[in-house]
Amino acid sequence: MHDLILIGGGLANGLIAWRLRQLRPALRILLVERDGALGGNHTWSFYQEDLTPAQHAWIAPLVVRRWPGYEVRFPSHGRRLHTACYSIDSERFRQVLMQDLGESVMLDAEVGRIDADGAVINGRHHAARAVIDGRGHESSAHMRHAWQKFLGREVELSRPHGQAMPIIMDATVAQRDGYRFVYTLPFDERRILIEDTYYSTSPALDADALRLNLDAYAASRGWQIERVVREETGVLPIALSGDIERYWDDKPDAVPRSGLRAGLFHATTGYSLLFAVRLADGIAALDENALQADTLYRHIREVSVEQWRTQRFLRALNRMLFFAGEPAQRYRILQRFYTLPQQLIERFYAARLTRFDQLRILSGKPPVPVAAALRALCDLRKEPSSKPS
Repeated sequence: MHDLILIGGGLANGLIAWRLRQLRPALRILLVERDGALGGNHTWSFYQEDLTPAQHAWIAPLVVRRWPGYEVRFPSHGRRLHTACYSIDSERFRQVLMQDLGESVMLDAEVGRIDADGAVINGRHHAARAVIDGRGHESSAHMRHAWQKFLGREVELSRPHGQAMPIIMDATVAQRDGYRFVYTLPFDERRILIEDTYYSTSPALDADALRLNLDAYAASRGWQIERVVREETGVLPIALSGDIERYWDDKPDAVPRSGLRAGLFHATTGYSLLFAVRLADGIAALDENALQADTLYRHIREVSVEQWRTQRFLRALNRMLFFAGEPAQRYRILQRFYTLPQQLIERFYAARLTRFDQLRILSGKPPVPVAAALRALCDLRKEPSSKPS
């Protein structure tokens, strides 16, 4: 019998298993992944203020690159911010976790029925004190989302690219399918990740068109691509509204969840790493008797409900982004946001805005029509509707 079975070998479950192995190595853990490798094919980025010093320390073996700051570029202005940023990639994630977890990982696994006290894996039932379902975003009639979607290519160039730090938003590109920007991460003098990114009301992604966009962007920067090292795509939920408690209570099985499946992501960016780190720390700190299905379910549900409550303002901003102006003009909201103080921007990405921050964001002339902005910022019961995700 296992102490804990984690279904899904992505970021959230992987960090939970790894953190438990670090702090409580005697636990009998099974990390189950349907594919042949952990972590999929992703790049996860985060900022200095997203995590505590202790969290930075334990996650450090996963980091492939650190930069002392980053840039943003908009039609009316550009800016360099001196906030350190970090990246983790799937390859490093796999290497570290496979080395440290060893036989506690089951790959190429076919998962059947999942219950709070066990799961059917490859046709056999495995009993456990608790199970965590971390298999990614799940649609619900109780939640409404828009989407951040992207296609990225890590490429090697024929000559040095000359970019010292990440450009996390280059919104000087043509606007289409909502708010569009290009995201670039320089890994060495000739290797760089280029992502074409959209904030859209549709999750549909035309990979061929985005590849052409990336080629055109590289050419506009004077870059000649020598080879494509790898390619990644993603469609991340952007929260607009919903009832998180009904989302949790909709299923009678009371199976604990993690990551996107638990609604643990930044409402505006869709990024989940900071919440995955916090959840892994929280679970590892629980008393051994709390690692039971019912107590673990209650703990994660409380974490999820609390973060949803604290991100209410961010969901209102999202509604303003998607519904208060024409799609081609959405960039103006982010353009104005990046004129605000650096520490406020850091708190935004860490999902820790103060009331004063919220007032500061809303002060001054809105970058979209006032009436539409007010409608978008109204109470959740009156917000613009969108199809359930």
